[in-house]
Amino acid sequence: MGSVVNTAPGAGGEQGMATVKSVRAFVGARRGVPASWLDRYVWLFGLAILLVVLAQPVSSALASLSRQVDPWRAGAGLALVMFSYTGLLLAARAIGPFALPAADAAWLLLSPLHRRGVLGRTATILLVGSVLAGVVLGVGALTVLGAPDLLALRLATAVILGVSVSVGGMALTVLAQSSQSWQPWLNAAVVVTALLAAAAALSAASGPTRRFVAEVANAPTSHGASVAALAAAVAALLGWRAWSALAGIPARAVLSASTRAGHVSTAAVGLDPAALTWIAEDNHWRGRTLRSHPWPRLPAPLALAWQDWRRLGRRPGRLVALLGGAALPALAALAAGEVGAVVTGVVFAGALTAATAGISGARRDGDNPALARLLGVGARAALAARSLLPALLGGAWLTVALTFVSLTGALGTGPWWLFGPLAAPALAAGGLRMARRNPIDHSMPVIETAGGSIPTGPLIWGLTGVDLAVLGCLPLALALGLQPSSLAGFLAVQALAGTAALLGYLLQAGSLRR
Repeated sequence: MGSVVNTAPGAGGEQGMATVKSVRAFVGARRGVPASWLDRYVWLFGLAILLVVLAQPVSSALASLSRQVDPWRAGAGLALVMFSYTGLLLAARAIGPFALPAADAAWLLLSPLHRRGVLGRTATILLVGSVLAGVVLGVGALTVLGAPDLLALRLATAVILGVSVSVGGMALTVLAQSSQSWQPWLNAAVVVTALLAAAAALSAASGPTRRFVAEVANAPTSHGASVAALAAAVAALLGWRAWSALAGIPARAVLSASTRAGHVSTAAVGLDPAALTWIAEDNHWRGRTLRSHPWPRLPAPLALAWQDWRRLGRRPGRLVALLGGAALPALAALAAGEVGAVVTGVVFAGALTAATAGISGARRDGDNPALARLLGVGARAALAARSLLPALLGGAWLTVALTFVSLTGALGTGPWWLFGPLAAPALAAGGLRMARRNPIDHSMPVIETAGGSIPTGPLIWGLTGVDLAVLGCLPLALALGLQPSSLAGFLAVQALAGTAALLGYLLQAGSLRR
């Protein structure tokens, strides 16, 4: 093994690359039984089945491109595509994006092996993922803009543009990970993309912007080809810079990303996604100094719940993100042209997500009942006090979201915003139930279906809390689906269902045990 560690981390040349290959070959030869032809056959057969399954949806989507799209819907669709790209950049920055398995991070990364060779496999994975994401973004953008003529040329242009933007953005995150001097450029790219998405979202309410979107949709293919060529050149330049920067990327940055990836993989293997929230909170508050404050002069249960309000107030960025997400249902309704199952799902998922932003105290009480009992507050009283914040967050988010959807004209006449405060108790009950659920029971049976095996343990864990919120918000879901001429009856039933969901949960929660 003495001959395989003879290259400095920053050194270049084929010798370092060959050394990394020899080390991986040495490790792979001693892992056990090598991959056989049967393993390769299974992979190829699975890929063929996947292509067969996707053939019909892809062909249907391509056939639907040859049409003229309403500028109202086009602006909302473009906003969703741009928001998706912004989320892709933020996710890549949060992950690393370069991360290695624990063994490679602890051994190969810190060895004298050529660093670009060590990270080459991860770079290939990032490139393939960026290309696939770019294809999805490009086809999605063409779907919302339409292709009234020259479908093949417009499709190729859209795919090239989407791949270029995706690869360029991923290369920019790699450069930001390798050097702090690239961080402002990455932040600027995220801000500009978010602003463009907001401008596209406002196109449905502004005549000039709607005309601009229509002009973009009907622009000559030569203009789109020029933009795609320019984007491809910029992406190639950024990709070359990122590949060159791999030789000197700091080991500390890769180790930090690998640690985060290790936490994610541990939670995935253990099938305990709730651990990720604790990891994120610990990483945020570690190393920060907080000032001490006296207990507020409130009744004991409210004083106990006050920490949730303080905790959320110290992170205003989370509130801003929640407020911005309230526009997603309106964008989805504009892009789809109606309030269907997808829009209803977005409304419900967003409201429940907002409610779960204020359940950290209830989650801690469930994890450590002994500490909760030492505070001298009853279980029902503590839960009732802790339900105020998730009810406020979920109800406020739902109110704003339904107001936006009503302004688009996708809903009928009536005070739809009243469903927000009336459904708030049900959302709070679902959030509290999610906070106090047990870990996943992997000993539960597996149900064999035509579509494959379904483990009941993770399924029940995932539905715990969601089921209560769905039952409590059922009148709202029915109203969104039926679009009645009068909302009075649905509002009355929603008030009863939401109150019953919260009161029933508080009554049955007899102790602070899970």
